Amino acid sequence: MYDPSITQPMRDELTTLGVQELRTPEQVDAFLSDKTGTSLIVVNSVCGCAAGMARPGLRQALQNDVRPDRVASVFAGVDKEATARARSYFDQLSPSSPSFALFKDGACVHFIPRYRIEGRDANALASDLRSAFESFCSVVARV
Repeated sequence: MYDPSITQPMRDELTTLGVQELRTPEQVDAFLSDKTGTSLIVVNSVCGCAAGMARPGLRQALQNDVRPDRVASVFAGVDKEATARARSYFDQLSPSSPSFALFKDGACVHFIPRYRIEGRDANALASDLRSAFESFCSVVARV
């Protein structure tokens, strides 16, 4: 378990964007029980690619006019049970952090694993996220 004083700024980086934090398996289930529209689950992490690419890329992507209806995060290595529950919804994809899972009408329709995040810059990741949003998010939403 990481010291909360170290991870809180990493959490805050997402919650200040309006991303809902899911800290328990029950919160994950409640969030994903709404199968209407689109939902994005962000698997947050303490690693450098989360800090340098994933969180900044998400920040840029959420400035797009077309966005998921709901956005939430789980924190790998911190909220372990919540992260495991979220990953159980990812259609048998390998665990990966950081990562992004986009759901439409309850089905995981797009997944960006760590290997598609690390070694790239935030702009490239933001472009990938915006493309996914434009492909699957039919309603202009505000997070």
